[in-house]
Amino acid sequence: MARYRGPVEKLERRLGASLALKGERRLAGKSAIDKRPYAPGQHGQRRSKVSEYGLQLREKQKAKFMYGVSEKQFRRLFSDANRAQGNTGENLIQLLERRLDNVVYRMGFATTRRFARQLVTHGHILVDGKKVDIPSYRVKPGQKVEVRERSRSNPQIVRAIELTAQTGIVPWVDVDKEKVFGIFTRIPEREEVVIPVEERYIVELYSK
Repeated sequence: MARYRGPVEKLERRLGASLALKGERRLAGKSAIDKRPYAPGQHGQRRSKVSEYGLQLREKQKAKFMYGVSEKQFRRLFSDANRAQGNTGENLIQLLERRLDNVVYRMGFATTRRFARQLVTHGHILVDGKKVDIPSYRVKPGQKVEVRERSRSNPQIVRAIELTAQTGIVPWVDVDKEKVFGIFTRIPEREEVVIPVEERYIVELYSK
């Protein structure tokens, strides 16, 4: 499945959750799902009963679109999570959180994961001093992630850093905003990752 490139706010309304796909509009309370918290279309306000499969599929779609991964990538991540020790659902969320594009977003260098992915693919991000242009790169605890020096004046990056004063930064990264770098200090616990996804349904879907 190709990466979704359609209107993201319509997607959020269809899935019934804010997936952080819009940056400043979301923070300003102007996102479409805040104004119209129902599915798009002529019959969007009708209540319909969701089947068990539909519920499982919706949770998978939420995770996929939120983190910006393709179906093939998501299946591979689930396979890795299933092979690892511990709870498969928790493992899956932790693997998603370790993606480089997500870490750049979590450090406050981008207002959305989509923009963070662009920064990575365009070569603006260094990991331990070396350019890494693969968004799915799996960051390890202790690694340093930084915006390369000549990219630090990018207006979108500057604005993103300013906005982190409103949103705060997650506790599993340590960021120096002035020098525009951060340390991925540890893998987060599941309860620390606040996202509108119930991963147990995803596990049930792939366990059939």
